[in-house]
Amino acid sequence: MTSSVKLLVATCFLSLAGISISCSAQTGRKPASASTPETVRTGAEQMNLYLPSLLGKRVGMIVNHTSVIGKTHLVDSLLSRGVTIKTIFAPEHGFRGQATDGETISNGRDPKSGVPIISLYGANRKPTVAQLDSLDVIVFDIQDVGTRFYTYISTMHYAMEACAENKKPFVVLDRPNPNGKYVDGPILNPQFKSFVGMHPIPILHGLTVGELARMINGEKWLKKPDTAKADLRCPLTVIPVKDYNHQVAYTLPVAPSPNLPNQQSILLYPTLCLFEGTIVSVGRGTDKQFQVIGGPGNPKFGSYQFTPVDKPGAINPPQEGKLCYGLDLSAVDATNQGLKLNYLIDFYKKAVDKEHFFLATNYIFRLYGNDQLPNQLKLGLTEEAIRKTWEPGLSQYKEMRKKYLIYP
Repeated sequence: MTSSVKLLVATCFLSLAGISISCSAQTGRKPASASTPETVRTGAEQMNLYLPSLLGKRVGMIVNHTSVIGKTHLVDSLLSRGVTIKTIFAPEHGFRGQATDGETISNGRDPKSGVPIISLYGANRKPTVAQLDSLDVIVFDIQDVGTRFYTYISTMHYAMEACAENKKPFVVLDRPNPNGKYVDGPILNPQFKSFVGMHPIPILHGLTVGELARMINGEKWLKKPDTAKADLRCPLTVIPVKDYNHQVAYTLPVAPSPNLPNQQSILLYPTLCLFEGTIVSVGRGTDKQFQVIGGPGNPKFGSYQFTPVDKPGAINPPQEGKLCYGLDLSAVDATNQGLKLNYLIDFYKKAVDKEHFFLATNYIFRLYGNDQLPNQLKLGLTEEAIRKTWEPGLSQYKEMRKKYLIYP
C-alpha cells in the first residue's frame, strides 16, 4: 500500500478464497510503508477483533511461552475475560519453552490455570479426533522466526490438517517475522519432507505464520488421512499484525526457544542451522547458542575456542565436552545477514576429514531441502554458483508468494 492511499475508518472482514482475514483500519494511521517496530501490534494484542468470536465457545489453544500480550500470557488474558479454554496444545520445547531441541514433551496441566496440556511433540504431533471432539475452535499464537526448518510451523500445519478433517475453525493470531524481509534458499524437494521441512518453500520463506497458513490452504498442501490426495481446506481466520510490513526490523520481546536466546542468534539462525547437519557445533551447550561455530581438534577453523556442556535447554549437545575451534559471531553485524553460505563453504575447505564433515544421518538433506549440497561443496562450487541451482524454483515461489501476502 502506498502512502497516497488513505486508510478508511472501518473494521472489515474479507473472505479470500475461503480464508478469512479480520482487520482494522483508522484514519490517520501511518501507512504500512511508514511502519516502525514501536507501532506494530500483534494479532493477540488486538483482542477486540477475535474475543467476541471466542466467548461462549470451547476453545483449544496452541501456544507456548511466546504467546504473550505485554508480560501477560494469552491464556491468562483470555481466561480473565471469560473465555472457556478447555485445552492447551504444546509444541516442541513445551508450553513454557524450556525443553531442549528434539526432547519429547509430555502431557500435563498448567499449574496456574489448571487447564490440561496436551503435547504435540510427544505421542502425537497432530491433534487427534478425540482431542478435538470437545472443542469448538482452535487458536494458534506462537512466535516464528521465518525459516522452513523451525518446527512451530510444522505444528501449525498438522493442527490445520486436523481442523480441516474435523471441520473445526482455526484462528491464527499473527505475529511479525523477524527475518521477514528475506526470501532465499533452495525449495524443499518433497522427497526430503520431514518435521523440519514440510512444505515446498525456501529456507527463508518471507512469510508470517498467518501468511503461511493462507499458503498452506490455498496451495492445497493439507492431506486426507491415508491418501496422497491434497483436497482438504481448513476453516481459517487470520488476525493480522497492525502497522507491520516485511521491512520492519522487529526485535522479538521473548526468546522463541532455548537455543535462540537473543536477536543476534535469530538473525544468524538461517545461515548457521545448516551446520547442524555437520560435525560443527553451533554453540548448543554454551551461552552463545547460534552465535558461535566450531569443530573439535582443528585450529584451522578459527582461533575462538569453546567447549559445549550439558545444560538446561541443551541436553547432550553436539561435541559435548570437546574443545572446539572456530568463530565468535556474537558481535558481528547480522542485521542484513539473511542466508549466507560463506561460513559453511569455508569450514568445509578447512576440514581435515571432508568425508565425515557431514553427519552420516544425512540430516543435511532435510535441513537444506535436497541432497545436492555435499556434492556441490566437494566440487568446490562458489556460493554464487550454488545459488544458481536454486532457480527457477526460487523465482517461481516468489511469484506464488504474492498471492498470500497480507503485508507489503
